[in-house]
Amino acid sequence: MKMYVCGHTNPDSDSICAAISLSYLKNQLGDEATPARQGDINPESRFILDKFDIEEPILKTAYKNENLFIVDYSDLAQAPKDIKEANILGIVDHHKLGDITTPTPLECWIRPVGCSNTIIKEMFDYYKVDIPKNLAGIMLCAILSDTVIYKSPTCTEEDIKATEELAKIAEVEDIKALGMEMFLVKSAVKGATPRELVTRDYKDFDMSGKKVGIGQLEVVDLSVFDDMIDDLFKDMEALKEEGDRHSILLLLTDIINEGSKLLVISDDESLIEKAFETKLENSMSYLPGVLSRKKQVVPFLEKIFS
Repeated sequence: MKMYVCGHTNPDSDSICAAISLSYLKNQLGDEATPARQGDINPESRFILDKFDIEEPILKTAYKNENLFIVDYSDLAQAPKDIKEANILGIVDHHKLGDITTPTPLECWIRPVGCSNTIIKEMFDYYKVDIPKNLAGIMLCAILSDTVIYKSPTCTEEDIKATEELAKIAEVEDIKALGMEMFLVKSAVKGATPRELVTRDYKDFDMSGKKVGIGQLEVVDLSVFDDMIDDLFKDMEALKEEGDRHSILLLLTDIINEGSKLLVISDDESLIEKAFETKLENSMSYLPGVLSRKKQVVPFLEKIFS
């Protein structure tokens, strides 16, 4: 069966690498699968693809009457605009179950692990399909990215096991050194526009009828943002108005000191303060220990908005 495999809007490394790895698996199993993406490739993902000499997924944002296997999301807010007119064949995801529905049964692999590529690694094992060296490399990097080199509270024993096995296939001797090399690329923000930074790893969420956008920038040193805060706020304000959003949040995450500076533009800042039990000063607050949008941010906001 001919299909496309594609992740969410504003794709991160997991979405990009999952589209590639799952397409390869599907092709090995007899389907005709093409990896796709819903947006530009960010610097980290570009580094990963170049390092392991992998071709990027095609850019495709419309899927009317097409067969589609989605990876790394199940929320309508992160889907193509015509998703309801696509034939969704399956989902691989590691987030909460979203609001995408289908008129017919579908294949679902949804697990509470740190990365979609961890699940795809388990699918390779289940179907007894060998993983090529370069594909193992990008899958390894995706897991390191999503788990923040094992520091994220979303990281599980399954993720660590997967990286160890993938590293052997990819002939990567020092897993954490590769992770730090990747995050140094991710930390390079000089020369990027405020819009590129705000939306580099950004997702919209429907929270009880209110649209809330949450972006995250993971770096090894928060000082890189010292001269950018005002410009980031201005772009967040513009993005909020453009999409008629209730709130825009941006997490500036320090992976070394394990915490995030939170920037907020909102119709009601008190809701954000209640969600994180913090006090915003100049629409900012520091959240110690917060590394994961999925586990430490979204659930607390959804509880308050509900």
